[in-house]
Amino acid sequence: MESESTLLIIGGGLAGARAAEAARANDFQGRVVIAGEEKFLPYERPPLSKAVLRGEAEIESTFVHDAAFYSEQAIELLAGTHALDIDVKTRSVNFSEGLAIGFENLIITTGMAPRRLAIPGADLSGVHYLRTADDATSLHHAIKNASRVAIIGAGWIGSEVAASARSMGANVLLIGSDPLPLYKVLGPKIAVVYQQLHIDHGVELRLGVQVVELRGHGSVNQVVLSDGRIEDADVVVVGIGALPRIELAAAAGLKMENGILVNEFLETSVPGIFAAGDVANAWHPHYQRHLRVEHWANARYQGTTVGNNASGKHEAYDRLPYFYSDQYDASLEYVGNAQPGDEVVIRGDLNQPKFVAMYHHDGVINAALTVNVAKVFKELKVIMAQRKPVDLHALADPNIPFGDLIR
Repeated sequence: MESESTLLIIGGGLAGARAAEAARANDFQGRVVIAGEEKFLPYERPPLSKAVLRGEAEIESTFVHDAAFYSEQAIELLAGTHALDIDVKTRSVNFSEGLAIGFENLIITTGMAPRRLAIPGADLSGVHYLRTADDATSLHHAIKNASRVAIIGAGWIGSEVAASARSMGANVLLIGSDPLPLYKVLGPKIAVVYQQLHIDHGVELRLGVQVVELRGHGSVNQVVLSDGRIEDADVVVVGIGALPRIELAAAAGLKMENGILVNEFLETSVPGIFAAGDVANAWHPHYQRHLRVEHWANARYQGTTVGNNASGKHEAYDRLPYFYSDQYDASLEYVGNAQPGDEVVIRGDLNQPKFVAMYHHDGVINAALTVNVAKVFKELKVIMAQRKPVDLHALADPNIPFGDLIR
């Protein structure tokens, strides 16, 4: 079992693919292996709830690279391979079918798994989760043939699936336990914009309630709510969050805390073992605390950094968190990390909607989001990096360029 100069990556998604790419770009000459559980080439997940779900794009369009790239870069892809355990003493990983691979350095990019619904009827046919390409294909066909689609969970996945299902012509019911869609991530002032957006596009909302039971004879046909209402639905989509897949790392004795704990170089408590993407709770130099971020950009750019560091560099990952969401005609971008208790300053019109929202504490901006506004993040990132109070009236004034507020 050869381990010398082997870089092994467990997880065949975006972060893993970018890590392998970066190692080769960093002139790493050893063996590079990506072991993933899915049958596809590494791909990006955001389109699964958008263009792929709607049938507007094939899964091949989401591939990080085509097959020729991995061949040309001498990157071995082990698709459909399940890692069984990590032995930190022998520095090897055992896989399904008796395969064992030794490593010099290891990168863990195992991603997330959907949080499962634990109520009566959750195992009925017609109940769907959305995490993989196969999930998206299955859900596309189900929605096309549905009489009514009930979506449980009004966070990002639930909201995006609701928008896509409506664009496909489905009757859609969106159910959430919070008072507004996206309430926890955006706060009430912005979340109400998305509530109205769903209403304007014909989505029925049931908010502030729980789903307590799914009913049907073999296949789901009713959703029972905690307020006693019974809603018809022959397709149910569960989007109640996801959990980091840390079982392998935890069993190997790596330090855990809301994911796999890593430093600013994305290295775990065991030297030479790294983690990136959804599973990594990384020390962030800007915020001076650990952050675990579950979004595309984090997997994309942490993947590059971890690939560099696992192949000889020593780069701190200090990029500000970023994500985007397209729902109907509203294009949202978000940068930073809002904190509990932050106030919000709005520049623009919430009703159009076309605005910039800035989350701050005593004038120090922690995060900003835009809806249908482009080309302002460069200046906002500089303002955030300064960590200095900004005049709130100037922040709200559309006649004052953000560049003028940079100290």
